[in-house]
Amino acid sequence: MHRFLMAIAVVCFAVATAAAQTKVSGTAQCGKPDPQHVIPVGDRPDHNLGVEQFKCTWTKPMEIDGAKSTEGVSTATNDVNGNTIRTRGFHVATMDSGDKFFVWYLGAGEAKDGVFQGQKGTWGFTGGSGKLKGIKGKGTYTCAPSGDALSCEVEGEYQLAK
Repeated sequence: MHRFLMAIAVVCFAVATAAAQTKVSGTAQCGKPDPQHVIPVGDRPDHNLGVEQFKCTWTKPMEIDGAKSTEGVSTATNDVNGNTIRTRGFHVATMDSGDKFFVWYLGAGEAKDGVFQGQKGTWGFTGGSGKLKGIKGKGTYTCAPSGDALSCEVEGEYQLAK
């Protein structure tokens, strides 16, 4: 009987935890990087390390607890090795309420003849301000060139601190 009650408690906890996650998605349009710095590694002609920062506008806002993302800044490092690009970065988004959320992201993509072709990766919340303080969650993203800009589709889930 004790094992049966323990099993029910575990199932109830799992259901409660799963229900606490809320789905979220959005689209960010990011302009040309400014600043952007690229330094050759020196081991091969096509191996470079870079750092860049993008200003972004959320054309399809991420909605979190009734607030919508409006703009953001992404700061990233890139390891460009031939046609392969590996990125590690951070994004700070501002909501229409004035609150902010912070995420890390890791991705990999490709270039063709030195032109960025797109990237896919994962992200996770590192925190926030105001009502978003203590936010947790994670997701995936896909970025593609869009004219002179970059368009990123983001989806995932979040849980607010109690």
